[in-house]
This record gives sequence, structure tokens and C-alpha cells, in this order.
Amino acid sequence: MKPMGEEIRRRFPRITMSLIIAFIILIIGFIIPPTVSGIIIPGLNVEASHFVWIITMITTAIFLIRALADSLVIADIVIDIIVKRLGIKEEKPPKRAARELIYIIVIILITTAVSPIITGLEMGQFLAKVVTYIALALILILIYDIGRIFYKIIEEKADLLAERLSQLAEKDKGK
Repeated sequence: MKPMGEEIRRRFPRITMSLIIAFIILIIGFIIPPTVSGIIIPGLNVEASHFVWIITMITTAIFLIRALADSLVIADIVIDIIVKRLGIKEEKPPKRAARELIYIIVIILITTAVSPIITGLEMGQFLAKVVTYIALALILILIYDIGRIFYKIIEEKADLLAERLSQLAEKDKGK
């Protein structure tokens, strides 16, 4: 993978352009169909307004998917930065996943314990919601990181299995 800064410099403009193009095409999808209503496309027997609307929605979806794909790469980079800032050190993946699971449990316990105390304050309802949303964001970040850890472990094991199977196939071929 490329360095983080280079990856962000490359993908952020692509995300921005994909979102802008998707928005423009979406606007077109709502403006143009009413102007061609009542016209039937020969051979398809479809009203032109429906056809234009479907084409613009499909095109919008394509650009949104492109933006999402680039956003996931940037999200990985951001998650790595956040996890490092939270003080979670790089260690053996299963141990790190277990430690993050413990962090999730601790976050839930602390949030559950603090919420009733905060609710009694003057702006308690608002602060309790803020604490809950912050806890939820941290939990989602940790769950996402655990998922990435398990994905990497499974990917490594699958590669190892594929390598062993290919070696067995080559041995059988040589006999």
C-alpha cells in the first residue's frame, strides 16, 4: 500500500468529484423526466421519463459506489490513526482483537454507569446523548478494526492453504 498521505491526496479528489457528479446527475434525474413525460420510446415501449429516470439513477449509483470504494480506503487510514491515538499498540492480531473486545465492554460499562449521573445535571439529557453517541462511535471503530483483523487472519490462512494445495498438486503432477 502507498504511504498514507499519498493515498489521501490521490483518493480525496476522486471522492469529491464522484460525489459532485453523482449529485449533478441526481438533479438531472429529477429535472429532465418531467420534460419528456408522455413520450414512448419505440421498440422498448417504455415511457421516456421512466427510462431517463432509471438511467440517471443507475449512473448516480455508479458514481456513489466509486466514492464509497475510495472512502473505504480513507476510512481504513483514519481508523488506523484513531486506533493508534487511542493507545492500542500493534501486537499479535488475535491478542489485539481480544483486547479491543475488552475495550468495547469497558466502554459499555462506563457509559452505562455515567449516563444516570449525567442525566441529573442541568443539561443532562443532552450530555447523556452526547456520551452515548461518543461511546457508540468508539465501539463502531473498534468493531471495524476487529473485523479487519479477522479478515487479515482469514486471508493469510487462505493464502497458506492455497500454497500448500498448489504444492501438493505439483508433487502429484511430478509422479
